[in-house]
Amino acid sequence: MANKAKTAFFCQNCGFESSKWMGKCPTCDQWNTFTEEVIERPAEAAVWKEEKKEKRVHGPVLIDEITAGNTHRIVTADLELNRTLGGGIVPGSLVLIGGEPGIGKSTLLLQLALELKGHKILYVSGEESEQQIKMRAERLNGKNGELFVSTEISIGKLFTQIKQLKPELVVIDSIQTLMSDFVDATAGSIAQIKECAGQLQRYAKESNVPVFIIGHINKEGYIAGPKILEHMVDTVLQFEGDRNYTHRILRTIKNRFGSTSEIGIYKMEGDGLRQVNNPSELLITEKDEPLSGVAVAATMEGLRPMLIEVQALVSPAVYGNPQRTATGFDLRRLNMLLAVLEKRGGFAYGNKDVFLNMAGGLRVEDPAIDLSIACALLSSLTDMALPMNACFAAEIGLSGELRGVARIEQRISEAEKLGFEKIFISKHNMKSLKQQKYQIELKPASKLEEIYKQLFV
Repeated sequence: MANKAKTAFFCQNCGFESSKWMGKCPTCDQWNTFTEEVIERPAEAAVWKEEKKEKRVHGPVLIDEITAGNTHRIVTADLELNRTLGGGIVPGSLVLIGGEPGIGKSTLLLQLALELKGHKILYVSGEESEQQIKMRAERLNGKNGELFVSTEISIGKLFTQIKQLKPELVVIDSIQTLMSDFVDATAGSIAQIKECAGQLQRYAKESNVPVFIIGHINKEGYIAGPKILEHMVDTVLQFEGDRNYTHRILRTIKNRFGSTSEIGIYKMEGDGLRQVNNPSELLITEKDEPLSGVAVAATMEGLRPMLIEVQALVSPAVYGNPQRTATGFDLRRLNMLLAVLEKRGGFAYGNKDVFLNMAGGLRVEDPAIDLSIACALLSSLTDMALPMNACFAAEIGLSGELRGVARIEQRISEAEKLGFEKIFISKHNMKSLKQQKYQIELKPASKLEEIYKQLFV
């Protein structure tokens, strides 16, 4: 039997060390903060080791003397994944993908492995058998003669397979199923996740092979395991979506090689995930006639402009306390906009139930959506429909002024491309725009009351 590594329990709040687990830290009086960590591995521990030809000299180096090599990314056939990764897969990177059970994480990475031709890939699954993976591959209608499948869960035996195979990409499904024989804990525990992730990080950096890791999430929606797991990896992607909708969103949470505000959009179909190159078509519903409480916002997700339909419903509160419900939008921001409409515009929302929904189940944080929300709320309150050929892009301040937003030209171009005839924007954005450049009519305003007079009076 292999010797076990020496472990100890540390308080994640103050660092107090204990030889056994404790419910309450005697130093900082915090509860449930102790986690087990490896402090000494046995000499024969099966960890990744690779002899390098060039010996690295440690010590401070002038930044002007450092040579930055050109990193050649692996560009995949999945344009949405390339966008979220910052332009492709960086060699030696460690990418963590989290999401709800059954949302499509395994499908996304298996589809990536099947479509990435010309690269030797190792797909490691501790949750499914080889036959199950083969059945999914057949459903995805994909073939790759250089895709190898392993169901090994021991990290030591896995590295033995990797040394023999020498893959160019490794996919781990999932980190919670891997375990090291030298940590006396069950698979999925904090100590095991930290140990296995550390060895995978060492392997990726020393071999220059990218590694994709699937991680489970807890009931709060965060990636399960120690928070240090997200700090260790180079990129954290969140795969999210509503089971009632067919589309899925791949959102960048952390990225050392690109922007953290990018998203990729997919549509779940019978034969796998299909890339959505024009998400505005999914997020704007087709209507035969104008409806009250509906407005279209020109938003940005990273470098991608999108038009999203905002739906609002305002009705009298018949059960006492008025309800405030927002789906896909910050509820506190909604309360702020309601306060601005009531204080600056004199509209009575205090005794009304207010329901707000972003069509398509998308979560929006762009402040430029403020004006469309305010117009949708006014439209529902007055029961007057907004023009179907108009969209909005402006932030609202506490005094009711319309503030300029970034990348206004891209928003206008996207609205014009989708056939909208006019767009309401802030007057402050007109300084950098040329009216003759666009076919769409620009409707600038400096205050919210000017928009109200143009649309509802």
